Amino acid sequence: MGGSEEQYVKDAFEKNWIAPLGANVDEFENQVSRYTGAEAACAVSSGTGAIHLALDVLGVQRGDVVFCSTLTFVASANPILYMGATPVFIDSEMDSWNMSPAALEKALKFHKMTGRLPKAVIVVNLYGQSARMERIMEICNRYGVPVVEDAAESLGATYRGRASGTFGRIGIFSFNGNKIITTSGGGMIISDDELLVKKALKKATQAKESAIHYQHRTIGYNYRLSNICAGIGRGQMEVLDERIKKKREIFEQYVEGLCDISAVDFMPEIEGSFHTRWLSTLTIDPDKTIISPRDVIRHLSAHNIEARPVWKPMHMQPLFDRCAYFEEAEDHSKYLFENGLCLPSDTKMSEEDVERVIRLFRELLPVGKITA
Repeated sequence: MGGSEEQYVKDAFEKNWIAPLGANVDEFENQVSRYTGAEAACAVSSGTGAIHLALDVLGVQRGDVVFCSTLTFVASANPILYMGATPVFIDSEMDSWNMSPAALEKALKFHKMTGRLPKAVIVVNLYGQSARMERIMEICNRYGVPVVEDAAESLGATYRGRASGTFGRIGIFSFNGNKIITTSGGGMIISDDELLVKKALKKATQAKESAIHYQHRTIGYNYRLSNICAGIGRGQMEVLDERIKKKREIFEQYVEGLCDISAVDFMPEIEGSFHTRWLSTLTIDPDKTIISPRDVIRHLSAHNIEARPVWKPMHMQPLFDRCAYFEEAEDHSKYLFENGLCLPSDTKMSEEDVERVIRLFRELLPVGKITA
């Protein structure tokens, strides 16, 4: 916690505003709007719920096609199934690890020829870095397909001077417990289209019509954020920039401590972007060493330190094994999964903590090339 959260939560108790509305909800939405420059925001119970609402208000229906980044957590893709639509997954580019504009255009050309253009494209901004949104938006606008920008992991990142989440028709954030700031569980929809956000708000509150009784014409959901969780979010927003600074310092310490190992390549920060380094991520080149990311994970685990693989791509998941997948040239997402590693990145880590991880990492991967 940053320090102010308890006071905002206490205020909710004192005013007896516990339900999913109140001053904390309103101000939390205002904070996110001001921070990102978006015209409107709607606080909801999760990032997954935010994506679900986004697809709903964009008119996605059963039988439609929706494109989605393959290198992501399953929460990016599950809402496509909620709507009864069919996911089509798009490969990553190596220099951003995010959706490949080349693979996206390949998929759009194919689907235009078949007469089944997607109803939406979900672009994920991975691990705290924006995708190459200007190019992606140019392609999607040319085909008339709206973009949902899944910025769940990238609050605070920018690309070409604009905040992550503000390029697409709708942007979403997550405030799950593992994110750079948290409301315990929660999410946010942002957009410059205020009417679209109002539509999402109505859907999030069971799609109640304006009447003295409970009147419903369309399907709705119970997705609003509580005033208590929003109070936590208000306090967290006050320390967001401090958290980003710390995340980047941790990443830079890893770079300094491991950059002389030829097999290690850190996730790049693409030109014109500001990467929050939500997670410090790297790849281990299998052509330069027999040591794999799984070996490092096991070695760190033996010393009570948790590290994890990069997200397993959706096109490799059993849930989506019948879904189409468009590669850039070769399967970059598969390579990143098989050779990628997420190192401990918590903002409570001290320099000594990070140095310990570096030291243990180097026990397995010393300087130079290691071959069988």
